[in-house]
Amino acid sequence: MDEKIRSFIEKNSAAFMCTLKRDGTPHVVRMDCGLVDGKLWSSGTQDRVRTKHLRRDPRATLALPNLSKSYEWLTLECTVRILDGPDAVEQNLTLYRVLAGEPHDLDEYREAMVKEKRLIYEFEILKAYGQY
Repeated sequence: MDEKIRSFIEKNSAAFMCTLKRDGTPHVVRMDCGLVDGKLWSSGTQDRVRTKHLRRDPRATLALPNLSKSYEWLTLECTVRILDGPDAVEQNLTLYRVLAGEPHDLDEYREAMVKEKRLIYEFEILKAYGQY
């Protein structure tokens, strides 16, 4: 990932994520993403439709708009690795801190991550394009 892409992602966490249904049609959702130690992450849950799609086919495309300049955008074609092991709660906390700062109540936050069956999507960027 070059510095221009890194800079755009750091300033624009809102994204649309496209995964593929079994029949090949797209499934598009709104999400947020952030850079954690130079890797692009997003949060999800075990029971999300996109998680099911990614377990079958790890390809995804992200479209990140610049919400303050509608003519600027970045598209990322990726493969996705699902991080759902014992570190998932702390990984979600790390991502939250990147996107929103410190949670008000750490114990409550951690409990919610367990209850919601949270995991992390880690994106390997294969191709990037757009006007950014």
